[in-house]
Amino acid sequence: MVQINDNFLKLPGSYLFSEIARRVAAYSAAHPEKALIKLGIGDVTLPLPQAVTAAMHKAVDEMATASGFHGYGPEQGYAFLREAIAAQDYKARGVDIAPDEIFISDGAKSDCGNIVDLFGPDNKVAVCDPVYPVYVDTNAMSGRAGVYDEKSGKWSNLVYMPCVAENGFMPDLPGEPVDMIYLCFPNNPTGAAATMDQLKPWVEYANRTGAILLYDSAYEAFITTPGVPHTIYEIDGAQTCAIEFRSFSKTAGFTGTRCAYTVVPKALQRGGASLNAMWNRRQCTKFNGVPYVVQRGAEAVYTPEGRAQVQANLAVYQNNAKVIREGLAAAGLTVSGGVDSPYVWARTPDGVDSWTFFDRLLQEANVVTTPGAGFGPSGEGYIRLTGFGQPDATKEAVERVKAVIR
Repeated sequence: MVQINDNFLKLPGSYLFSEIARRVAAYSAAHPEKALIKLGIGDVTLPLPQAVTAAMHKAVDEMATASGFHGYGPEQGYAFLREAIAAQDYKARGVDIAPDEIFISDGAKSDCGNIVDLFGPDNKVAVCDPVYPVYVDTNAMSGRAGVYDEKSGKWSNLVYMPCVAENGFMPDLPGEPVDMIYLCFPNNPTGAAATMDQLKPWVEYANRTGAILLYDSAYEAFITTPGVPHTIYEIDGAQTCAIEFRSFSKTAGFTGTRCAYTVVPKALQRGGASLNAMWNRRQCTKFNGVPYVVQRGAEAVYTPEGRAQVQANLAVYQNNAKVIREGLAAAGLTVSGGVDSPYVWARTPDGVDSWTFFDRLLQEANVVTTPGAGFGPSGEGYIRLTGFGQPDATKEAVERVKAVIR
């Protein structure tokens, strides 16, 4: 009789955003006359930049010709995109990352989950708390998390690093030996951004202990504060201990187009093996690559026109985050984030739990948020709001929330 991977059966309930979608769908079905404003899931709302769509149209026309047709592409990504990334995302910042250390993929979420293929089942994993659920759930599926305790909201074999108001939403170094450490800055969900001085001890710790930093940098384009690095590789020594995940989703609007990349330096080795070579082997075996048309669109992000158009879109989202942050603060909520991040992290009023406040805002304000408890135990008592909505809708949502709080 077939044996299943019973680690899946240990997962509690449904995926956070699936549960949000279920509750929203049920409310909408019962109240079709209500116009909801969604500031929950971090999906963008502005169209793709014109430079991107123009490049994709041109690529489609190429595919319609015998000379321009592309079949199977390189699983690692086309050279034209990898070279553009190496030059403009890294070399321009004084960081030496080679094109063959960059792997194009269909999303940072996918890569953050798939990267666990490289690591043995007995590795000890550390995560920030609150945490992006994918880091936890994929390790649970792989058998590293242990047993889930519903009362505490924690897995028995994971090391939780609290990111709370008292420590500025910045984790402390683990108090016990760990092997894999997930860091996300600017942070999802708290919006906190780490400085060079805050990241340096993590690189030193990883190189000293042999741990691996799994660094999610999906929101780096929102950084505006001086002294906040845009890549972990701005820290000396990071190339021997860190893997970085980047995405075009929140920067250039590729949430529905799907393109991202992961950097695995050739200097990164463990157990006498090159993790760059291992990831290359994994991708060649389990991944068919990102479509040529999509990669041409991503390449256009690095043109002068593309950069200007991306920055214009980012400015809209950054202003939305500012409107949310300032509006909720004026209403008396304690808020953080929303400066170097599209996310605003707001404490619920009067000690109300996250899901109760989520339901209240859904039903009374017709605004969809994300309950902080869905990100882990330290997220209880908070909600997350995103700056990815339309400007007028964002302003309206803030006024609705303020009315409910009053």
